[in-house]
Amino acid sequence: MSDREARVQILLANQHALFRQAVKIVLESEDDLVVVAEAKDGLQAVVEAERTSPDLVLIDANLPNCDGLRATSLIKERVPDCQVLVLTEQEEPGTLIEAIEAGASGYLTKECPLSELIQATRAIHRGESLVPPRMLGPLLHILVRRRREQNDAYHRLAKLTRREREVLALLAEGKTNEAISQSLVISPETARTHIRSVLRKLAVHSRLEAAAFVVQNGVMDDLEEVAP
Repeated sequence: MSDREARVQILLANQHALFRQAVKIVLESEDDLVVVAEAKDGLQAVVEAERTSPDLVLIDANLPNCDGLRATSLIKERVPDCQVLVLTEQEEPGTLIEAIEAGASGYLTKECPLSELIQATRAIHRGESLVPPRMLGPLLHILVRRRREQNDAYHRLAKLTRREREVLALLAEGKTNEAISQSLVISPETARTHIRSVLRKLAVHSRLEAAAFVVQNGVMDDLEEVAP
């Protein structure tokens, strides 16, 4: 194995060439780090990750042509062993959650010292996860709130009959009353009755709200389990 291959191989993804060059110089001043590829947008980051199979991708959250979080998800799907460190302009708990859900192992802001970026790169390569200490409180708050909301969603979902769950799944797909009646082989009036019952049990006021309930709470898989 060559000295280059022995080092942590990094892909830099940022739309600004000057930023990439500056970070590359800093990283490669370390004996154990090397930049093997660069990308100026999200799609290019995915392509370069597949081409080079780096150990780590250092990616900006706000990339053009497929944002950094979506690109992170694609990279983790196509190059599972590659770790991802997401960089943002400022600390945003919502973005942190999205980065974690996309498969990122770390999250830093561009305000951090370069020495911290180097340490984070090494830590993530060792298999550690990295979240700014100041963000742990907001992160836990969001996770607890989401768990409560999901528990409430499952409680409301449990009120639905099997048929009503089938109707809700079709509503989430944007089906019309006629399409629902045809799909379930029921009369249009029966379909309307089921829809009214679904809205009442979910405590929502419209078909759109019912569809949003499914998407926001991630319960589509639960509905599909009862599909014939």
